Amino acid sequence: MEGFRVDPNSRVPPSEQIVGLILDGLATGGFAPGAKLPSVRVLAVEVLVNPNTVGKAYAELERLGVVVGRNGSGVYVTAGGPARAIELRQAATLAEFSDSARSALRVGHSAEVLVSLVQELEAGTVGGVER
Repeated sequence: MEGFRVDPNSRVPPSEQIVGLILDGLATGGFAPGAKLPSVRVLAVEVLVNPNTVGKAYAELERLGVVVGRNGSGVYVTAGGPARAIELRQAATLAEFSDSARSALRVGHSAEVLVSLVQELEAGTVGGVER
């Protein structure tokens, strides 16, 4: 899980950051069903957090149904873990988008401007510039 970093300055607690990063990895194919996640201690050392923080994140991922812990063996991605992670990340990003759109409407942007922006994003351009 190289490149996996927790931002100590974030308002989001480290355990929630770990959950989000693992869900992102599952949703983007970084972890296949049956893959073993790093041990709590190994991941804690890698991301520079207390092992209890990783344990809390793994417990939340298990509650969400994307991983399963096997006593003495480790934590593994469930068969439906990647698909469930996609569902969870889509729901979260849609909620964030909805909040942002509500804010934009509240400050005076028109629905047409927001629709246009989404269409530009879908086309791969924003403000006429390719991304």
